[in-house]
Amino acid sequence: MIMISRLYTWTAQWAHSKCAPWALGIIAFAESSFFPIPPDPVLVIMSLLRPSRWWWYALLTTAMSVAGGVAGYFIGLGFYEFIGKTIIDAYHLTDAMAVVGAKYQDNAFLAVVAAALTPIPYKVFTIGGGLFEISLWTLILASLVGRGIRFFGIAFLMYLFGSRAEEFIKNHFNDLTVAFFILLVLGFVAIKFFF
Repeated sequence: MIMISRLYTWTAQWAHSKCAPWALGIIAFAESSFFPIPPDPVLVIMSLLRPSRWWWYALLTTAMSVAGGVAGYFIGLGFYEFIGKTIIDAYHLTDAMAVVGAKYQDNAFLAVVAAALTPIPYKVFTIGGGLFEISLWTLILASLVGRGIRFFGIAFLMYLFGSRAEEFIKNHFNDLTVAFFILLVLGFVAIKFFF
């Protein structure tokens, strides 16, 4: 938890950098295939700092996240034993991969949308998409829907509530950080035990 907390703080600090759009894009890309922290904290802070650009940050985050999902797909498709298995093992989600395969047989599109919208580790679904050879276009379209709704929704809310949201975040930062980590952990638990 301490390591994840430090990683979260490091990630959020990028939002104040001149390189913030690059950092946002890289984090969004990496989270879709191997990085544990989602881009949401950086997107929130950047949308609050420059509200008129909320749509651009949401578009960038969505596009790079979907691109990272495609990278995850190809890791699963051609490099699972070499790279993908290492990533999945690192998160202790080896058993969950079989469940992901079953979800893909039921409805691959809805499974990807659900993973893209929620704290469920999206990377397991992108790597699993390649491993179980679902259609790449299904992955891309479902990712665009799920990630688009999520990131445009977050950025728009920051634009809409602006200074009130910023004040709320400042006043409740510790509680929100704890809630964020709980959601992150619950996402991993959900995929491991319930999905």
